Amino acid sequence: MAKKQKKNSGGTPATVALTSAGTPFTLHAYEHDPASPSYGEEAAEALGVSPDRVFKTLVADVDGELTVAVVPVAGQLDLKALASAVGGKRAAMADPAAAERTTGYVRGGISPLGQRKRLRTVLDASASDHATICISAGRRGLEVELSPADLAALTSAVVAPIGRG
Repeated sequence: MAKKQKKNSGGTPATVALTSAGTPFTLHAYEHDPASPSYGEEAAEALGVSPDRVFKTLVADVDGELTVAVVPVAGQLDLKALASAVGGKRAAMADPAAAERTTGYVRGGISPLGQRKRLRTVLDASASDHATICISAGRRGLEVELSPADLAALTSAVVAPIGRG
């Protein structure tokens, strides 16, 4: 069963950024299973939330610049659409080690908030269909729920249709 907490606990760079900004959020912790094949689907199931409302944070390389894509766990990232959303020509998934080093987070726990080096961010337009969405709070087994508008504002995200499926 998901443990629900309000506002200030967690202590990850993502939750610190939210607290510092005065942004309302709810923290959800769950027991992470290292054998789970999908971090995002595991989170949706553990929290009892529709996979359309749980968003994964992916790091891609767009024309040599690391870029964050935030898309529903129920779908996939459209790399061509991501490149187009930031005025680029070509996108590919970033090297996982480079993504971890640059963001300061580990795979499966990368958050679009509180990154070591702030990367440009694109939020899938489907986020706007929901009052709140869940994203990684900066470690496996910890999600933060917040409004898509707040996430877009805090990350200076471009909102564009970058997800598919």
